[in-house]
Amino acid sequence: MLRFVFNRILMALPTLVIVAVSVFVLIRLVPGDPATLMLGDQATPASLADLRQRLGLDRSLAEQFAIWSGHVLAGDFGRSITSGEAVLPLILGRFWVSAKIVLAAATLASLVAVPAGMIAAWRQNGLADLVLVGGATLLLSIPAFWMGLVLLLLFGLKLGWLPVVGYVSFSEDAGRALAYMVLPVATLFLHEIGVILRMARASTLEVLRLDFITHARAKGLSEMAVLWRHAFKPAFGPTWTLIGLMLGNLLGGIAVVETVFTIPGLGRLLVDSIFARDYPVIQGCLLFIAVVYVLVNLVVDLCYPLFDPRVTAE
Repeated sequence: MLRFVFNRILMALPTLVIVAVSVFVLIRLVPGDPATLMLGDQATPASLADLRQRLGLDRSLAEQFAIWSGHVLAGDFGRSITSGEAVLPLILGRFWVSAKIVLAAATLASLVAVPAGMIAAWRQNGLADLVLVGGATLLLSIPAFWMGLVLLLLFGLKLGWLPVVGYVSFSEDAGRALAYMVLPVATLFLHEIGVILRMARASTLEVLRLDFITHARAKGLSEMAVLWRHAFKPAFGPTWTLIGLMLGNLLGGIAVVETVFTIPGLGRLLVDSIFARDYPVIQGCLLFIAVVYVLVNLVVDLCYPLFDPRVTAE
């Protein structure tokens, strides 16, 4: 097991290096000068040159990358150009806001979609199958931002049941914090439930055709016993992989939902930093998301043998 973990970490290192180089280069290809944005259009050439020197923007790209990567390896992601805050604590603070929403939505979507997908496979081509697959396809086709706006309009403005926009931390007021999380979590939940349901249905259909399922039925077991005691674990393996990938995608793509509901999460921080040309924050956010993505997939691979005995960590 330790050897497997070590090998996976070694395999992830080239990916992180490629991500770091790509992010560093692509960010600097975006038109715009951070010094000009900070000082405004009325800035003099001398003040611009002085600020660029202090920010290290007058150096070559190779020198800038070498300095930045050396600091990153030491745990120093630099300081924000716009606010002057240390980048790593800023990212971690915003990350926990996004992580709570993403984990809640992914957990709820899995708890609902996996059983629904298995039932759809069990009742293949029946009414339940058609209704569940049709509903999943409909939810999958609706953009997340539009879903969020509809929920905001209905439950926030029309009915007035939930707060419209904003965020309250659980340390301040747990009840209000939960109320503010309902609509963002519901948006991601409804958007992702279709993906998980379709994958659970497809993997369950494949497992139900295997010989050991036929043997279990031949022993006289009920369909529910066959479905949950024998088909669930091997069918859940591919779905578990999808959930791991989904967590990484949600963390990187939650900016739309956070913008709709004005949530100060990691995605919103990334979007604001792009508009401000805040290089240290942009690079730190993208590299942090890549690291989290790699770690999530490592955990998924380590847990896979628990669901499918044919897979080992050797």
